[in-house]
Amino acid sequence: MRIIISPAKKMNADADGLAPEGLPLFLPEARRLLAALQALSDGELQTLWRCSDALAAENIGQLRRMDLLRGLTPAILAYDGIQYRYMAPGVFEERHYAYLREHLRILSGFYGLLRPFDGVTPYRLEMQAALTADGCRNLYAFWGGKLAEQLASETGLVVNLASGEYSEAVRPWLPERVRFLTCVFGQRQGGRIAEKGTLCKMARGRMVRWMAENGVERPEALCSFAELGYRYSPEDSLPDRLVFLKGDL
Repeated sequence: MRIIISPAKKMNADADGLAPEGLPLFLPEARRLLAALQALSDGELQTLWRCSDALAAENIGQLRRMDLLRGLTPAILAYDGIQYRYMAPGVFEERHYAYLREHLRILSGFYGLLRPFDGVTPYRLEMQAALTADGCRNLYAFWGGKLAEQLASETGLVVNLASGEYSEAVRPWLPERVRFLTCVFGQRQGGRIAEKGTLCKMARGRMVRWMAENGVERPEALCSFAELGYRYSPEDSLPDRLVFLKGDL
């Protein structure tokens, strides 16, 4: 089993904390993306990132001096979004880290697919960014089936806790023998199930933590998740889509 999650825009650099245990699997590809980014003007980068002047200036300075081999932070501790705060990997015990090493993979527009303790440096590049590299019109084309191929070499079950932006970099290319199981976190509203971005991120992070704390190995065990007010809803679920609802079922 492999769990896939999205990265976060905000990142930390902590060279004095836990040491990385290796380099990203797709470091050669990241180098090519870095070259494509560094070839852009400051104005083109801000357009690509769709961010404020202040954020653009900060990220441009970071990009111009980026080193992919030094001053690295383990990926699981480098991201600082809502999902990661609710996962709270900084206070995990060693047995939890061991679980994450084996089961968790982080999708990234820049690095492709990350193991939790791969060393990374702060970057800004969302999977939906319209970056042209190696003659590919965007990052989905750039990565193609590489990420799915790597996951398929590791497991026959992918538990999807990633957003649509990132899961679509994997799902279309997985072979039929690999089960792709998506967890949905929502609320019933007007006869339909509504998913709210922030609440979904919170639930995804908490589910990763819950899985690590309980050593979850089987997909059926996911149905027992009941945190942050969510409960499994069998009547709304499908074989490859587990629905968890907040509030009254």
